[in-house]
Amino acid sequence: MLGTYLLVLLGPASVVVVSLIPSLAALESRALIALAFGCIVACVIVLLGRFSGAHINPAISLAFSLAGTFRRRLFLPYVASQLTGGLLAGLSLKIAFGSLASSADLGSTKLAAGITPIDGIALEAVGTFVLSLTVLLVAHSVRNRVEQAILVGAALFVLILIFAPVTGASFNPARSLGPSLFSGYFANQVVYWVGPLSGAACAGLIFRALEKTRGRYERLGTVRVR
Repeated sequence: MLGTYLLVLLGPASVVVVSLIPSLAALESRALIALAFGCIVACVIVLLGRFSGAHINPAISLAFSLAGTFRRRLFLPYVASQLTGGLLAGLSLKIAFGSLASSADLGSTKLAAGITPIDGIALEAVGTFVLSLTVLLVAHSVRNRVEQAILVGAALFVLILIFAPVTGASFNPARSLGPSLFSGYFANQVVYWVGPLSGAACAGLIFRALEKTRGRYERLGTVRVR
């Protein structure tokens, strides 16, 4: 809950602050927002990862559950904690920025003009798939927590640079829910649930299949041929 609170508070806050600086070019604004999100996630992994695995996204928890690397009985408690953290962050954003005339709807994720909800779901699914698979691979193969933080933070930075202009680059239902609820901006909210959860589910199932295949080949490699 604390990790998700920090992500949903500070990430969207960067969107609001950037929106108040009209002199920034679009690419500069996007890079600053992407850097903010990437650094926040990296810090949460370093500070809180050893306690909870730094699950600050219901989609990531779903991917880990389906991959078989997370105790499924913890899935619902984790999701409830993540959504609570996101809602508390939305409330904090409302208190901090609600009086501003130009508050970017508290940093809510929005579809670009010309992007349909179906397009948005597909794009969010692709982005979340890449993010979830990256997190699974990093968690499985990298033991140093600082290195994990750098790799995951860098992946999120790049994905936000790519997807932010078209979908707002949520990849996280809790990240979208908090700001939307307290700003009153509910347009296309379903995109930020169906897209991330479906992309994460695919990543988890594919990772599980790859691990089973690798395990079979490793067992075959131990057979002695006479």
